[in-house]
Formats: sequence, structure tokens, C-alpha cells
Amino acid sequence: MRKVVEAGGPLLGALAAIIPEASRTTLRQMLAAGRIEVNGAVEKVARLELKPGDVVSIGSREQHSLLPAEVARLYEDDALMVVVKPPGLLTVATAGERERTLQAMLNGYLRATGKGSRIHVVHRLDREASGILVFAKSHEIREMLKERFAAHDIDRVYSAVVEGAPQPPAGMVRSHLWEGRDLTVRSVDPSAYPNAKLAVTHYRTLGAGSRYAEVEVTLETGRKNQIRAHLSEKGNPIVGDDRYGAATNPLGRLALHARILGFEHPATGKAMRFENGAPSSFRELIDRTAPERHRSL
Repeated sequence: MRKVVEAGGPLLGALAAIIPEASRTTLRQMLAAGRIEVNGAVEKVARLELKPGDVVSIGSREQHSLLPAEVARLYEDDALMVVVKPPGLLTVATAGERERTLQAMLNGYLRATGKGSRIHVVHRLDREASGILVFAKSHEIREMLKERFAAHDIDRVYSAVVEGAPQPPAGMVRSHLWEGRDLTVRSVDPSAYPNAKLAVTHYRTLGAGSRYAEVEVTLETGRKNQIRAHLSEKGNPIVGDDRYGAATNPLGRLALHARILGFEHPATGKAMRFENGAPSSFRELIDRTAPERHRSL
């Protein structure tokens, strides 16, 4: 069900007018379940102020359940989808796993809703990482998004918990990365490895204690395992990242979350920006191990 708002006001009031038979409690439950979209983006805030011309969409309970609860759909239109990948789920199929992947789940969702037959992968997150990903609904849109990624015309901000505390607390790591036969990415001398790719990572320590630090990472480039390699080479591997030297795994996962993704919509040219906060377990780990935790180092 789609409705164009004719007058401004709180979202909850607009929903009450669209579905007068539903109670306020039911409407709030629908918001919490992610069944309400405003201008194509999932909205859960009942008091959101709408403007005339805004489009409110209400998804059915059946349609909402087509994706697992742990896969949050942040935005969808005819060109693309933006979702949040949970940890422990592959982005795309591998030789050892073809069924339980985010790509397969989104393909099933498109076919079941009649919105397409195949999702197109633009970028990926490691299995044990979590966070925001954009997928295209056509080859053409995928290529346009890939061009933006290649040109670094994308805003990408990550949250991570690392072992130790980075020194200095904020800075930039710049190197050429190369992937060895063991599939580990490392910094190398580009004169000796002509296929190595330039990688630039900016970081800022948000809080630190005796064992761990909370770090915000902004990518200037987007190379495979870039954040993992650069933080490890600084002497601060990401918690749970045994491939890159982590000695501890208190969260049972890689403590890396893609928190912000911003880009220009390839079809409309509209600026898009999505944010999904880091898992609460990240901050809880810092709090448990650092009663003296401080902010904005």
C-alpha cells in the first residue's frame, strides 16, 4: 500500500489516517518491524515529521518475512537495495557455501515479490563482519555504482574494536597492498610488487582502556581486507581477527561494522546516506574492560 502525503504532520498520525482500523499500538509494532517506508527508506520513528508529497509505503507481514529478521532492509527502489548484513553470513557464494548467503536471500526475495530475478553484487563484507551494503537490481546500475566505488566517490565509515590503543590516537595509514598465495593482504614495496594497489585508511580513536580501543575508520580507497591489514600493521589488530594477528576473540566475531554508506544514486543523482550504529557489544566490551574510558582522544 502506497500513499502520497497531502499535509504535513507526524508519521504516526499519517498511518492512523491510512489505516484507521489499526490501533496506535499496532501501528507502532508495524514501525518497529520495519514494515513502514517513507520515500523508499525504512522508517521506525513514529514522531517523524512528514512533508506534503512524501510517499508512505506499508509492506505486508508476508512480504516483510521474506527476509530473515537479522537482515535489515534500509532502502529499496527499482534500481537498488541497501541492507544490513549480520555477522556470520557470506555476502556471495563460495565453493563451500552456495545456499546460505546474503546474495541468495536477496535473490529469493526479489523473485517472491516479483521485483526482479537476480541481485547484482557491488561490494562485499567479510563473513564475520557486519554492516551496510548496497546491491543493484540490474547490470547497468551495478556498473554505475562500481564506477563510483572505483573513483572513491563513496562515503564509507566503519566502527572497530582493536587490541591495544593506536598511537597516535588519530591519523592515516597509506601503503600499497598485495595479496599473497595464503590470501593474506599485506603492505609491500610497489617497486617490487607492481600489481600492488594503493590503499589509504583514516582512523580516529573514540575510546581506549587497558586492553581494547574503539576506533572509527574512514576509507579513502576500498581494497580487500584494507582495514584489517592496516590496523594490524599498526600493531592493533581487530578483535577476533586471528588471520591478522589478534590474540583475543571475546565477542565470537570480527569486531568490524560498516556503519555509514553514502553515494550518489546512479539513476536519479540524489545524494543517499545510510547509517546503522555499531553493535552494542562493541561499546560494552570497552566499558567492561575500561572503567576509565574516555572520549574524543
